[in-house]
Amino acid sequence: MEELTEGQIRASFLNCATAEATRLFVPSGLAFAPWDELDYFGWSDPNTPGRYSLVFWRADSPAGIVLRRADRVARIQVHLCSFCHTSQPANDVALFVAPLAGEAGRNGSTVGTYICSELTCSAHVRLQPYAAPIQPYPTTVMRANRARLLERVDRFVADIERRR
Repeated sequence: MEELTEGQIRASFLNCATAEATRLFVPSGLAFAPWDELDYFGWSDPNTPGRYSLVFWRADSPAGIVLRRADRVARIQVHLCSFCHTSQPANDVALFVAPLAGEAGRNGSTVGTYICSELTCSAHVRLQPYAAPIQPYPTTVMRANRARLLERVDRFVADIERRR
């Protein structure tokens, strides 16, 4: 992932007003983030429990969304993250909802999906699979997993944009 500045991050949010984006928590030390190990940049807001943000490069510019994480853990023992498609214990995958922008958002409309609870999908798609004679090279599998992760994130963000 290409490095982002605080200004780029604040300007990227698609589902909140500019005034709200200026008040959102953005982590300090962006220059030290492991950008080459990320497919998207996600973080929690320590000042507002349950609020998360996610920014990724969409074409040539960053696109960001604000998310809320549900507190409840499902009764199902294993969940599948809809972004990285890895199976995780139920407490490691959570329902995240993104409020829509504009009037729809003011009326309480949201779009939701199940995502790794700490937005750690980039680490999961970088796990090298075992080499096997009937499978492609592990690096080929990892590249394909990363590409599909970004496609799924992009579809989710596009769904948020389309509904506003």
